[in-house]
Amino acid sequence: MTNFMLLKGFEVELFTGTFAGENVGVSSAITKDLSDFVKEPDQRNLEYITIPDQRYAVLKHALLLPRIKLRKWLDYKKLTILPGSTLSLGNTTKFERSELGNPYHSYIEKTYGTKVVTASIHINLGIENLSLLFSALRLVRCEASLLLALSASSPFLGGNATGAHSQRWVQFPKTPLNVPMFVDHGHYVSWVENQLVMGNMQNERHLWTSVRPNGPQRPHVLNRLELRICDLVGNVDLLLAITALLELRIINLKNNIKKYDPMEASSKTPKELARLADENDLIAAKYSLDGNLSHWKNGNKITCREWINELLLDVTPLAKELDMFELLQPIGSVLRKGNQSMIWLNSYSKGVSIQSLLQKGISEMEREETNFIQLKSTY
Repeated sequence: MTNFMLLKGFEVELFTGTFAGENVGVSSAITKDLSDFVKEPDQRNLEYITIPDQRYAVLKHALLLPRIKLRKWLDYKKLTILPGSTLSLGNTTKFERSELGNPYHSYIEKTYGTKVVTASIHINLGIENLSLLFSALRLVRCEASLLLALSASSPFLGGNATGAHSQRWVQFPKTPLNVPMFVDHGHYVSWVENQLVMGNMQNERHLWTSVRPNGPQRPHVLNRLELRICDLVGNVDLLLAITALLELRIINLKNNIKKYDPMEASSKTPKELARLADENDLIAAKYSLDGNLSHWKNGNKITCREWINELLLDVTPLAKELDMFELLQPIGSVLRKGNQSMIWLNSYSKGVSIQSLLQKGISEMEREETNFIQLKSTY
């Protein structure tokens, strides 16, 4: 089965804080003691990166073991890992630098402030064939809003409900402001080089969009697709389900470019597709599963839930062939019960405090890790 499958790796950003749900920045101290973690510009969050693998069972270990290690370190400080993707109870006016002498961090603070102080999941899938990579980038960009809707977990900011399901994606500064639908590798290279000359990007990494090409020497040497739009997904089984759906879409694309590449199968021009995708992303950030989106094939309106169900039906034959069908099941649960933001907002509307919701989320993440440890010990 693995011969058909892609290498997959994750960049996981996390917030740290008190058991009352208040953000506390300790990334400088953590990264001195734990080599698995790296600092973000603001010390209230930090990141770990998993080693790419094809196998989902291995990926589950890779996602949970750093969390378990981090939690042990935090326990000594009477701190914990916080759920959600924004400063739910944190100070949104003050940037808390992790490295005062870092000039790039200075640029980030001065240019964006706390808009960038968020936690998220970046999903990387290995694709070395450049033609397939740019076809996949087009398809995934046109469907990224659906994956954001499944992952939405940031309805709060600074102690208030914002009115969005993914406040993170609403506030995060998409950079540059207008990113085209890349036609091929040459188009991407020339565009990036032009953005650097004009100062719209500070370096090759300074492309903050829903999905981007990635590799060891951007923009010239590329080997993977990086989905950047998802909020933090505390439930690892759901994260693996989202990843499986993404991978199955790309394998279907590889098997039938004309059916799945928007540049081949859409009535829209590349410019129209880019605008449609960006509009869908913002609608999904606001309303997630309840959003009314525009389908990339023809621009027709379709509800987010209906579109996700359409994708699930489309990938089911391949999922069964590759023994991946069970991996997808948590998505059905989200479609029935709502994503993390919707569940939180439903309770919040009934008078439950943000603090209580975060405390429950802390317990749920810790319980998942405990169950994993217990399951490992039985082998």
